Amino acid sequence: MVQAQESLLDLNAEQLRELAAALITRINEQSQQHAVAIAAKDSDIQYRQTKIDKLTHELATLKRWKFGRSSELLNTAQISLLDETLDADIAAIEEELKELSPTVKLEAAPRQQPKRAALPAGLPRVAIHHEPDSTTCGCGCQLKRIGQDVSEKLDYTPGVFTVEEHIRGKWVCDECETLIQAPVPAQIIDKGIPTAGLLAQVLVAKYSDHLPLYRQERIFGRAGLEIPRSTLAQWVGICGVQLQPLVDALKEEILSHSVLHADETPVEMLKPGTKKTHRAYLWAYAAGAFEDLKAVVYDFCESRAGEHARTFLGKWKGSLVCDDYAGYKQGFISGITEAGCMAHSRRKFFDLHVSSQSQIAGQACAYISQLYDVEREVKNLSADERLQVRQARSKPLAEAFHAWMLLHRQKITDGSATAKALDYSLKRWGALTQFLENGQLPIDNNWIENQIRPIAIGRSNWMFAGSLRAGQRAAAVMSLIQSAKLNGHDPYAYLKDVLARLPTQKNSQIDQLLPHRWQPSPL
Repeated sequence: MVQAQESLLDLNAEQLRELAAALITRINEQSQQHAVAIAAKDSDIQYRQTKIDKLTHELATLKRWKFGRSSELLNTAQISLLDETLDADIAAIEEELKELSPTVKLEAAPRQQPKRAALPAGLPRVAIHHEPDSTTCGCGCQLKRIGQDVSEKLDYTPGVFTVEEHIRGKWVCDECETLIQAPVPAQIIDKGIPTAGLLAQVLVAKYSDHLPLYRQERIFGRAGLEIPRSTLAQWVGICGVQLQPLVDALKEEILSHSVLHADETPVEMLKPGTKKTHRAYLWAYAAGAFEDLKAVVYDFCESRAGEHARTFLGKWKGSLVCDDYAGYKQGFISGITEAGCMAHSRRKFFDLHVSSQSQIAGQACAYISQLYDVEREVKNLSADERLQVRQARSKPLAEAFHAWMLLHRQKITDGSATAKALDYSLKRWGALTQFLENGQLPIDNNWIENQIRPIAIGRSNWMFAGSLRAGQRAAAVMSLIQSAKLNGHDPYAYLKDVLARLPTQKNSQIDQLLPHRWQPSPL
C-alpha cells in the first residue's frame, strides 16, 4: 500500500488523469460484465422456474387421471397400457424436476407407496467386491477391515434372474480412526434395484420387440420374479429422461449432413383425460443413404402439420429426400432442395398396371427399371464416379422417359387413372431427377421407409401411444435402438453398456456413446 502511494506521488497531473480514466473504464467494463452475468443468471432462473411450474402442473394432471379416473370406456388391455403410460410419465416428470432443482418437493402420491420387498433368497447371486485402491491410511498406518455394506441389484439375462451383491468393505485406521470405504457405483436409477442389464432388457422388449409392460410382467413372473408393471413403468420413464441427451446429440449429428431422408407414419394416440384416441404421427429422419452416418431419429408429434418438420429441421439447408407431402413445401421455399422418390413414381404406374394391365403403365415401369439397373451398378462407387455414370447413362434414359410421358399425356383424358399417374411424375420431374445432378443423392426414399417399417409393424402390438410424452419417449428410445441395429450392434448389449456408463460420462464426451461411435467397455 505504501509503495503504491509513493508511486502515485511520482506521477504528474496528466499521468494521474490518464490513470483515473483507465480505472473508470475498467470499472465500467466490470460493471457491464457483472450486469450481463446477473441478467444471464436471472434468465436461467426464470427458465427453470417456468419449466418447473409447467412440469408440476403436468404432474398434478397425470396423478389426477391415474388416481381419480373412470375406466368404463376402456377394455382390459387398454387400461393396462394406460396405467403403464401414466406411471412412466409420472416417473419421467419427477426425474426432470429432480434434475432442474433437487430442492423441489414433490407432492405425495394419493396412495401409500409399498415398501420394497427383499429379493428372493433362491435367486442365484454374484458377489461384486468394491474395495479401496489402497489400504494404507494417509497417516501411514495399515488399515484394518472392520465390516462391510451389501446392496443387492437385480440383473436379468433372457430367461434368468440373478442378484448382484455389491460388497463394500469398511476399512479403519486404529491410529487416527479414519474410516475408508469404496464409493457406491453410480447407477441410472439412484438407490434402485435394477442393473443396467435389466433396464436394457425392459427397454428393448418394449420398444424393439413391442411387448407392453403388462406382458413383460408375466414373462418375468415365469422366470422367477414378478415385478409390478408400475415399477417397470417407472424405470422406463426415468430411462427415457436419462437417454434424451444422447438422442439430442444424435439429432445434431444427422443435421450436420447435407443429404437427409424424411418420412412419416400415423400412430393412434390416447388422450388420457378424454379416453379417446386421435391420429398422431411418428416422423423419421436419417442421413442420406450414401452418407457415412448410419443413424435415424424419430420425432413423435400430435399431427402431420408441416410445422413439425420445420421445427425439427430448424435452420438446416440441404437436399431433403421425401415424398410429395405438402408439409415439406414451406421448407423448399426457404432454401431446402427437394429431392423426389422415384420409387413413389414407379408405384403409381405399377399399381395401375396391376389393376388394369395398362400398356402405358407397363412401359413406364420398364423405363424406371432401366434407371434402377444403373443404380445397382453404381451404389458402391464414390459420389463423383456415381455422378459420372449417371450423366452418361441415366440422364439420356430419364430424358427419353420424360419426352415419352409428355407425348402420351397429350393423348390421355384428364382425370383418368393413367393421367393421374403421368401427372404425378411430370409435376415433380425436377425433384425426381435431382439425383442426376448430385452423386451423393439416392434415387429414392427407400432408405428411410426401411427405417420406419419396424414401427409400422409394431403398431399392431401396442395399439396406441398412451400420451404425447409417452410417444416422444418411445421415439427417443427407438431412435437409439434402430441406430444401433444399423451399425451392426445388438441393441440389448448397446443399451446395457450405455446405461452402465451414462451416469459417469462427461457431457462433453456424450457423443462417444452414440451408436455409430460406440465401442463396448473392456471387460
